[in-house]
Amino acid sequence: QVQLVESGGGLVQPGGSLRLSCAASGSIFSINAMGWYRQAPGNQRELVATITSGGTTNYADSVKGRFTISRDNAKNTVYLQMNNLKPEDTAVYYCNVAARSYSSIGLKPYWGQGTQVTVSS
Repeated sequence: QVQLVESGGGLVQPGGSLRLSCAASGSIFSINAMGWYRQAPGNQRELVATITSGGTTNYADSVKGRFTISRDNAKNTVYLQMNNLKPEDTAVYYCNVAARSYSSIGLKPYWGQGTQVTVSS
């Protein structure tokens, strides 16, 4: 199995910055795409950003120019640098990876437990 541990959430004022981290561990054979999703109260979970194993990135229109996703393949870790945060960015942020493990067959999605980001003055 693959476990994901997220960190870096918290309370920040509008215009501020936060950096989220998500480290994958366990019986990992390989990791393909990694990404971040978020879910605000009363809303469906939505894509924030993804990054392929080759480094190709994709962003939701609402965060383009403000958020940057990156990964460290040696550490099996994905990051989300969030700048110029807005109140509408308030949500629980979830890490997601597509990985193959030694204990199961095929490529499977794995989710972190979520980390709260609150943007408020």
